[in-house]
Amino acid sequence: MSDGNRILIIDDHPLFRKGVSQLIAMAPQLELVGEAANGERGVALAKELDPDLVLLDLHMTGLGGIETLKAIKDAGLDCRVVILTVSDSADDLVAAIRAGADGYLLKDMEPEDLLAAIDDTLNGRTVIGERLNGLLARAIRTEATSKQRDSATLTEREREILRALAQGLSNKLVARSLDISEATVKVHVKNLLKKLGFRSRLEAAVWAVGRGTR
Repeated sequence: MSDGNRILIIDDHPLFRKGVSQLIAMAPQLELVGEAANGERGVALAKELDPDLVLLDLHMTGLGGIETLKAIKDAGLDCRVVILTVSDSADDLVAAIRAGADGYLLKDMEPEDLLAAIDDTLNGRTVIGERLNGLLARAIRTEATSKQRDSATLTEREREILRALAQGLSNKLVARSLDISEATVKVHVKNLLKKLGFRSRLEAAVWAVGRGTR
């Protein structure tokens, strides 16, 4: 696992925050650095504490999860953000992915599965709840049928990066595997998303997996 293990929880349910904090306390490789009961406080703490991972509720009073997610991403923080919610709605899932979420998990998952997902996220992988993979794929496939997309428009380097995204790799891991800089990866990802008409890397990754891009 990577060195990154500082976690911030943003959730307006005190009992759930307590349960997750107790779970994190059981894992020696993880450290809970803060908790927030609303989005506004969560964004402020994220800026102050600079965590490696934010576990974010979706439906909160005040600033909602999507708006909180966008604010964290817009702040330019180098942290992963995973939505942890009760909602298995396709609309919520796609909205979170398009807003830049690095994962989407359901709160009813087993504790050991949540810890494994946290480890995967901190190691640069995208995590989607097992029950939601098909839901996301169907939603993106449905949209894809209404718009022509062709990986032939991509350069060879962009196709290499798309294949890496299909494996769930972060920019850092893509850069390492291709022996290029992370900044270069970001440029290529931006270009391939524009060419394919996707708004997020995960949408492109799901589409690529569906097409058998490896």
